[in-house]
Amino acid sequence: MLPAMAHGGDLIADVLARHGASHLFALCGGHISPILTGCQNKGIRVVDVRDEANAVFAADAVARMTGNIGVAAVTAGPGVTNMATALKNAEMAQTPMIVFGGSTATLLKGRGALQDIDQLSIMKPMTKWATMVKTVPALAPTVERACQVAMEGVPGPVFIEVPVDLLYPEEIVRTWYEKEAGMGKAKGIGAKALELYIKGHLYRQFRAPVLPDVHLPDLSLGKLGNDAALDKAAAAFRAAQKPVIVVGSQTMVGVKDPGRLARALGMLGAPVYLAGTARGLLGRTHELQLRHNRGAALKEADCVVVCGFPFDFRLGYGRGISKKATLIAANLSPTELKKNRRPEIAVEMHAGDFLVALSDRVSSAGDSWRGWVEQLRASDAKRDTEIAKKAQPAGELVDPLHFFLRMEEAMADDAVLVVDGGDFVATASYIVRPRAPLSWLDPGVFGTLGVGGGYALGAAMVRPGREVWLIWGDGSSAYSLSEFDSYVRHGVAPIAVIGNDASWAQIAREQVEILGTTLGCDLRRTDYHKVAEGYGGVGLVLTDPNRVDSTLAEAKAIAKGGRPVCINVHLRKTDFRKGSISI
Repeated sequence: MLPAMAHGGDLIADVLARHGASHLFALCGGHISPILTGCQNKGIRVVDVRDEANAVFAADAVARMTGNIGVAAVTAGPGVTNMATALKNAEMAQTPMIVFGGSTATLLKGRGALQDIDQLSIMKPMTKWATMVKTVPALAPTVERACQVAMEGVPGPVFIEVPVDLLYPEEIVRTWYEKEAGMGKAKGIGAKALELYIKGHLYRQFRAPVLPDVHLPDLSLGKLGNDAALDKAAAAFRAAQKPVIVVGSQTMVGVKDPGRLARALGMLGAPVYLAGTARGLLGRTHELQLRHNRGAALKEADCVVVCGFPFDFRLGYGRGISKKATLIAANLSPTELKKNRRPEIAVEMHAGDFLVALSDRVSSAGDSWRGWVEQLRASDAKRDTEIAKKAQPAGELVDPLHFFLRMEEAMADDAVLVVDGGDFVATASYIVRPRAPLSWLDPGVFGTLGVGGGYALGAAMVRPGREVWLIWGDGSSAYSLSEFDSYVRHGVAPIAVIGNDASWAQIAREQVEILGTTLGCDLRRTDYHKVAEGYGGVGLVLTDPNRVDSTLAEAKAIAKGGRPVCINVHLRKTDFRKGSISI
């Protein structure tokens, strides 16, 4: 066996390792192979998947759950375009990550080489920074800056296009060029000129000075936060009679000590609604945490603090908050701070740091809001009771409300929840409670179906030994059910639950009501559990409501034994979410 030669993949891996990258998710391709081997040599675990999108979804999950950058690598052309949706999902969710895209050799760009397309024009609108490296000496500085860009300011993904001839050792690249050009065989002035050009190109490619070739983005930031704005926010908050705090995903980005934020919310003492990745920040049953009737609370509140959450459709574009309330917002994005509605007090800073600074100024003023908290908690409890009464344990097939009520009791105290679907997932959100900080993964504002397989893989990698529950709709499951193969090969054991109602139910509810047809919404009660079995997992089918508890217990035992399991839950039709809007 020949000794391994240093190459561009090693240079990339050196930088990633210094920045704490733990995993590289990829689907193999000749354009990127040295990145995989370089990462393995540096102790970064290489996890290969069955679809490029799932590599990016898995890297997204790692970034959200660890506070470090997520990393993925995909091959050129269709490898890049296949993962575009996942990358845009990460950009809208403000997830810090780096995606390496392979490309044809520098000398062949634009000449009709295999899989050669203009990748940067596709990637630029979907990323915080998209760039191509042109020389080997520029590799490390570019990746170094990419790590900074992904994490600083408003976080987001970075795309780096790396031509294949920058990744392999110089000796190998030289033989490629010599073979392609027929060097040493062709005669005449033209052939000699081509040989000289190629030799010069190779010299520049491997020995060029770094700076002229690295076009770095501006990282200058505006002034983030200030004592005057924080003091003003604290005064308004202290004066409130009915304050409400809304905490969104951006609050958790880059956070490695979520307990610090949870303690700050506890000190503030006001009622809290958690959204997106922030779900679970206060555990399962914190006295300040509310889950239902957020809209009514925001209409009644006289002071609303919105942390790391834009005024988009989820907050009625800002109109969902009473006009009489003092609106305080903290966000890293100056655009999101004032989009659709201008807060009375806008603080441009990390929303997590804002919460800590606010609690330092307000301290235990929450005692005066005990009556307000109890009022909202009573409303929450009433809604929980209403939902429980709607559950119908008996009958043909399985009632989704009854199933989730039992699953909520069955899940471990440290379980991680991944959700990917429409009607079934939305039903779960009323009942299932995230257990701990950074233990809930949903698509985010893009509402992407297909995140589940990759998210569950990433979560299982960074939370070894913990239960990972993947809640799939039957429609969304087909996007990434093939990742059961990856679970088996890499030794992780998520528990996937597929709500099988033979329908794209979230769409059908509105479509039937408005257009009178289920056209395009009908599926079959497919044996999804057998698909999982075919990939090496364990499949369970649940049609009898009397077997819900025993099936959940069986699935937990199988997963604990190290095998991924898929529960195919045949659902009966319900009108629980009648009138829900899916557009």
